[in-house]
Amino acid sequence: MKRLFILFACAAAALGAAPALAQGGYPNKLVKIVVPFPAGGSADVLARIVGEKLSAKWGQPVLVENRVGAGGNIGAEAVYKSDPDGYTILSSPPGPLSINHNLYKQLAFDPNKFVPVTVLAIVPNVITARLDLPANSAKELIAYAKANPGKVVYASQGNGSTSHLSAQMFATMAGVELTHIPYKGEGPALVDIVAGRVDIFIGNIAAALRFQQAGKVKFLGVASARRSPVAPDTPSAPEIGMPDFIASAWFAFVMPPGTPNAIVQQVNAATVEALRMPDVRQRFLEQGAEPVGNSTAEMAAFVKEEMARWQKVIQTANVTLQ
Repeated sequence: MKRLFILFACAAAALGAAPALAQGGYPNKLVKIVVPFPAGGSADVLARIVGEKLSAKWGQPVLVENRVGAGGNIGAEAVYKSDPDGYTILSSPPGPLSINHNLYKQLAFDPNKFVPVTVLAIVPNVITARLDLPANSAKELIAYAKANPGKVVYASQGNGSTSHLSAQMFATMAGVELTHIPYKGEGPALVDIVAGRVDIFIGNIAAALRFQQAGKVKFLGVASARRSPVAPDTPSAPEIGMPDFIASAWFAFVMPPGTPNAIVQQVNAATVEALRMPDVRQRFLEQGAEPVGNSTAEMAAFVKEEMARWQKVIQTANVTLQ
């Protein structure tokens, strides 16, 4: 009887301590943010900016680790299989969370089972064109493409990327035929736009902005419901007559399945607080990224909408990775 009482007392103490540990004792060691793409890109830079603020707030080191490969799937799998103790976070662009399950025959993780934390930022895609393309607006581009079926060549940062799918979305909505050339990353694609080897690139505005500001490319329209604050002179999707042409890169924090809600909410609160800091907002805008910082429920709803959006594009355009 005495032994049973001791076990019961220990169990009760453990249960009572769990919420306190989740709310007050976390974090008490290094927190790792996994970025499933190489260092230097938007996914990496934005995660590092937020990571600095989290480290300062928590008084614990926050390490950004790049786990690249397979369209972001390798890093996503590593986090998915991590201990759900709050010490591993995935900073993900759309691919692993809302696109790849429609492109890969088999994944080692279920994107629906990640625990949403918050959307860090949205980076709208923009129609970037070579300077000497005989079209100075989206409407002129569509007219040119209709007059020259298949002759307008678009670059992407790779098969199945958001730039590939965004161009397919544009072609379907505009009723035009475009020719696709995939590159290994947005950098090489933009270099060839500048050189005039390809006609357009519909990728995130952060990557193309410095080329546009240097007068080496031109913007024909942004795939967003409103104009981007980093390119205020570029018309929005409704302004170019394509209100449903909404396509963006975005970056979000998620945690492994089973992570306690108390910890998730604590990470959400700290991250949202960081995103509201004026210096963070300024640094994000310099990257062409618009800070978000929403609730876990709002993020879940957003990702669900993105899943439906990209699934429709993939199925309509019959996009494959072959």
